Amino acid sequence: MVEAVSNSRLTGGCRCGAVRYETDRPVHAAICHCEDCRRSSGAPMVGWMGVEAGGFRIIKGEPRIWSSNGQAHRHFCATCGTGLSYVNEALIPGIVDVQIATLDDPTMVAPDIQVQVAERLPWSTHIHALPMFDLYPD
Repeated sequence: MVEAVSNSRLTGGCRCGAVRYETDRPVHAAICHCEDCRRSSGAPMVGWMGVEAGGFRIIKGEPRIWSSNGQAHRHFCATCGTGLSYVNEALIPGIVDVQIATLDDPTMVAPDIQVQVAERLPWSTHIHALPMFDLYPD
C-alpha cells in the first residue's frame, strides 16, 4: 500500500534547488535493486514512486536527460547531479518513476515492494541485522 498524509500534490526537487517538480500521488512505490539504479545513483538500492505521466510536472529549471539504451531515460539536475526521475515507456508505459528521497517530505510515501531482487547485492538481504547508531559512531 502506498502511503501519503493527504490527497494534496507532492513537491520535491534536487539538492541545490535548481530543479523543482510537483506531482500527483503515486500509483505504486518500490525499492529497486537493479544494477542500472545502483550504477546511476551510487547507492545499493533506490526508492521509487510511480506516478501517472500526466500528473508529473517540472515547475522550476530543466533537468538533463541521459539514456544508456535509448529506452530508459534518467532525469537529473545538471548542477548538483541529483537523480530525479526515470521514464521507460517500454517497461512502464504512462508512468514517471520519481525518486522518493527527492520529495520535500520523503516520509509521505513508503515503498511497499522490492523489485529486481534477482540483481540485489547479496549483503543487502541482511541490512536489518547490522548494528544501528543514531549518529555516526565515535
